[in-house]
This record gives sequence, structure tokens and C-alpha cells, in this order.
Amino acid sequence: MGGIRAGVMGAGVFGGYHANKYAESERAVLTAVFDLDEERAKALADRHGCVATTDLDVFFEQVDAVTVAAPAKAHGSLAASALAAGKHVLVEKPIALDLAEADALIAAAAESRLVLQVGHQERYVFDAIGVIGRSTPPTRIESRRLGPYSERGTDVSVVMDLMIHDLDLAVQLVGAEPRAVKAERKIAHGPHPDRTRAELSFDGAEVVLEASRIADARTRDMRLVYPDGEILIDFMTREVTNTTPEPLKRAFGDDDAPLSMRDPLAYGTEMFLAAVAKDEAPIVSGGAGRRALALALAIEAASA
Repeated sequence: MGGIRAGVMGAGVFGGYHANKYAESERAVLTAVFDLDEERAKALADRHGCVATTDLDVFFEQVDAVTVAAPAKAHGSLAASALAAGKHVLVEKPIALDLAEADALIAAAAESRLVLQVGHQERYVFDAIGVIGRSTPPTRIESRRLGPYSERGTDVSVVMDLMIHDLDLAVQLVGAEPRAVKAERKIAHGPHPDRTRAELSFDGAEVVLEASRIADARTRDMRLVYPDGEILIDFMTREVTNTTPEPLKRAFGDDDAPLSMRDPLAYGTEMFLAAVAKDEAPIVSGGAGRRALALALAIEAASA
């Protein structure tokens, strides 16, 4: 079989999602799964007829490109191991847990001419709707990403687990660094914050973000305020309201919706594989992942 030999590092829920996208792609062949839990690695690998291993050396012998979908605290070290082994890397967000680790990954990928892409998939949907790249940036962004408690992702704060999506989007929409950051947090389970509210002041824009994994109900929405109107996006009901005179590209549910909107994870995987095949820059670079991480760290410091 032809195609890029692809592997997944981490055989949990998200590792399973990524494995499915490689298995469905015409650009790739899913060849191996790595996880320290042998039974979990084997269960995922058996579904796709590929190698399961707990040995990184064995894993790297089987692959050309990898997705790091392990718990967030392992992203940096696993991505570094893959780059050191000469493998292209798609690492789920966050790229790492500190800037030095992120910088080392970016430098290693550049030195070895390897693709390093970060899994900020939600920006593909915003681009497809037509929110990113509008003629006028928003003057205010309000976003809520709330849900009930789950142990998934609790190895890091809710900022690193959930809010980091909206931090990447905020950078895309306002295109600048904040001049002030305020934040408050609540810890309900374990050592990491489970709810954080952050206020970021940019030149010409205010951004208010709330993320929680201890909410009573699930909420996912965003309000974008422009000088000439507002855009309201409710991701739960898939409704978009636009009162500005500048039309959006499309709405949820459009018959001609592109893959980036219908299945952003599949789209990101395809763009990663295309970058590997063509020796091109990835669609979401390590630098983009670093910018979101820097904002996340600033919010954590402000709320401490």
C-alpha cells in the first residue's frame, strides 16, 4: 500500500479519533499505535490492523509522520522524541506546557526541515464561516466554553484544556498581543483550575473568555462586536446571527459546506499530510501554537 506511514501516540479517546482520520485518508496508511498502556494500544491497533507497541523505538521504525494525542502534560516530550527521530509531527493542543519546551520543538522542526503542526482545529470552522479575515477586526470578543465535570483533560488547567481554543481564535481575529491580562479562577477537583474567566485588553479590542468544566449545563457560544454590528455564534444550536453589513461566507448545514467545516479534524489531518508530502509549511504552525500557549500562561499567572 502507498501513502505516508502514519502513527498515533496515545490510544485514548482522541487518539482513536486521529487514528480514524488516518485510516480514512487516501494520503496515509495507519501503521502503528503507541501507548504506555499495552492493552489500550492493542485495542486501538486491532481496530485498524496495525502495530501496537509500548516501545518508542519500535514505533518510530514503523512511521514517517505522527500525531501526538496523549494527555497534555506529555505533548512536549513525545513531540520532541518524534522530531529527534526524524518524524513529522501533528501535536494536539496545547503544543507544550511551557514556552521553553515549545521553542525547542519549533527549533528542532526547523533544523531538521520537519513539519510541526498544532491541532487548533476550530479555526478551520471560523475560516469557513467567514469570520477570520474580515475587512474590519472586532472591537470586542466574548466567548463561553462551559460543560459539566469530566476527568478528561484534568491533568492540566481548564485554560490549557478548553480556553486555549478561544485564545488561538482571538489571536486570529485581533492579530495582536494583549497589553493587559486579568483573570480569576476556581479549583473544584484536584490541583488545577476547573473554571477560569479572563479579560484581555488589546489595542482596539477587549476579549472576555470563560471556560469551565464544572458548569451545570453545556454552553458554547461566541459574540463578536464590530463597529457596524455583531456576529453571534451558538455552537450548540449551530445558529449564526450577523447584524453587520458584511455577509458571512456560509452557515452551518450548507449543502456545499467544505470539509474544514463538516469535519475540521479530518481537514487538519489532510492539511498535515499535504504539508508532509509537499514539504510545505503547515496550516497551523508551531509558532501559532506557541502564541496560544503564551496567552494561556499569562492568564494562569494573572489568576494565581
